[in-house]
Amino acid sequence: FCFSLVLKNSSISIMMEGDDHDDTAGASSSSMEAKSANFKRAFQYWLDKSTIHVVPRWLGFVVLLCLFFLRIYMVQGYFIVAYGLGIFLLNNFIAFLSPLELEDPSDAQGLPSTASEGKEFRPFARRLPEFKFWLACTRGALTCFGMTFFPIFDVPVFWPILLMYFFILFFMTMKRQIMHMYKHKYVPISFGKKKHRNAGTEQGVYGGGMSRKGN
Repeated sequence: FCFSLVLKNSSISIMMEGDDHDDTAGASSSSMEAKSANFKRAFQYWLDKSTIHVVPRWLGFVVLLCLFFLRIYMVQGYFIVAYGLGIFLLNNFIAFLSPLELEDPSDAQGLPSTASEGKEFRPFARRLPEFKFWLACTRGALTCFGMTFFPIFDVPVFWPILLMYFFILFFMTMKRQIMHMYKHKYVPISFGKKKHRNAGTEQGVYGGGMSRKGN
């Protein structure tokens, strides 16, 4: 009887220890999930605040790209990684220059097909917006910069061949994009376009074009 009582007490203590261990593991996992959620929320908050700072964002990307190529020059390797980054940036650049083509050709926001339609004012909707373009390029550059610290990605290649092939691909891709722009009569660059006088400015006491009277 005493032996059975000891076994029962020991089994109860083991079960209680197991429950305590499960509770501790559950609490630690929930704490990690909460920290991860807070980090993602804070990162998204600062990412959203950076949308209006176009020039500083692209300056940071240029600095990151210079650091990447400096790393390539110093180690004299990882040329296949640089080639992959160049192809990735080229694809995103073409998507940035391309308009948002809708499936329905009768839609009013589609590309113009005649000269009269091309003269009408239509806001240019990009396939890849500027902020997403910057974000994709920055993530790609950061990923490739991190890959240069792992020797497994240092594949021996003859880099002049890769450079020549990249320039040929760039020339052919840009030629096709320019022909597409000429065919549909659109310009993806908004700098230098004509604007209405006092466009985007509020006039009058209450704004919205209400003028002051009696002054």
